[in-house]
Amino acid sequence: MRDFYPADMAWREKVFGAFRDAARGAAFEPYDACVVESFELLSRKAGEEVSEQIYHFLDKSERHLALRPEMTPTLARMVAQRQKELSFPLKWTTIAQCFRYERMTKGRKREHYQWNLDIVGEDSVLAEVEVIGTAVDALRRMGLTTADFKVHVSSRRMLGEMLAESGIPPERHAQVFLALDKRGKMPDEEIAAMLRDGGLGDAEVAATFAIMDTKDFSRCPELVELFRLAEVAGFADALVFDIGVIRGLSYYTGIVFECFDTKGEFRAIFGGGRYDNLLTTIGGEPTGAVGLGFGDVVVTELLKARLGEDAATEPKGIAVGFMTPGERECALRLARRLRSEGECVALALRPQKPKKFFARAGETSAKAVFVGPDDVAKGVARLKDLATREETEICLAPAKS
Repeated sequence: MRDFYPADMAWREKVFGAFRDAARGAAFEPYDACVVESFELLSRKAGEEVSEQIYHFLDKSERHLALRPEMTPTLARMVAQRQKELSFPLKWTTIAQCFRYERMTKGRKREHYQWNLDIVGEDSVLAEVEVIGTAVDALRRMGLTTADFKVHVSSRRMLGEMLAESGIPPERHAQVFLALDKRGKMPDEEIAAMLRDGGLGDAEVAATFAIMDTKDFSRCPELVELFRLAEVAGFADALVFDIGVIRGLSYYTGIVFECFDTKGEFRAIFGGGRYDNLLTTIGGEPTGAVGLGFGDVVVTELLKARLGEDAATEPKGIAVGFMTPGERECALRLARRLRSEGECVALALRPQKPKKFFARAGETSAKAVFVGPDDVAKGVARLKDLATREETEICLAPAKS
């Protein structure tokens, strides 16, 4: 679990700000929910691996509850509860705090925030385009380019068809998906053993690995349309076909995707896909849906690596200080006026020597004003740009009411 000191919050605000601005730009509506959810709902919908990582407990009324490991089951519950009242398609977004009890590694914590984008009630591949395009927009707003990341896309439906053509029956596909999702995280020999444990023979295991070498997606109309529309939407350069993208969660049904940094230094930045059957499994009516989960941990590490450790805490705003108690009210009036004009103002709380004031101001502010007795007498002080050292005059007269 994490504590966020001001320097950490600067990065969090940078990331969250891009999340919110991108979602607002694409007209996603914000929603929220309690961090505690029914264990039964989460364990049924999360998939085998996540189910083992859920923090769960009994409350004083012996109800089996849990801290959510992800947001999609909660979204499905909320939509199913009011499905007859809502106007579809829905475009919903949230930044949710999530918890998973797992081994901590680079890019993975036991607590994280996850930005979710979901479109519910739309079968068109344009829903995938909107979700992926909005996530790409967020990364660009953070200062990254498609030279820094790529979104790897595939189709669970296409992979299922190819497995069936190779003689692997549909009832074994879930086990195959679970094993193949671990490719790159463990040796192929261990994955092959998992496939055999799932009931596959040697020939079927060999056929499965042969499928994973597929480079052509022309047999999948949905993927063809996705790449075509991404070109129109302006982010086709961010997409690559990768049949190895499986997604471990059991509820995905069609197109799936994961975003990775191009240098391969980090875990997936975000991931998601189509989950057309999830609402029906909790009592809702059949409804097409596409969703995305975008955690804050990996992207923050990536931003620090690409933009610099201090990129989120670059000095900004104006620092206002004063030499003696006699200038305190004048400094306070100046701060009030600048703030009313929309400036971010860091007001010193006690008299300081000029050297000490400017040393501290340079850590947080882009400009600074130091008010001394002579400045009050003249009604004018000097506004200093702390990067260029250039100075301009600034009037100390109070704002007109």
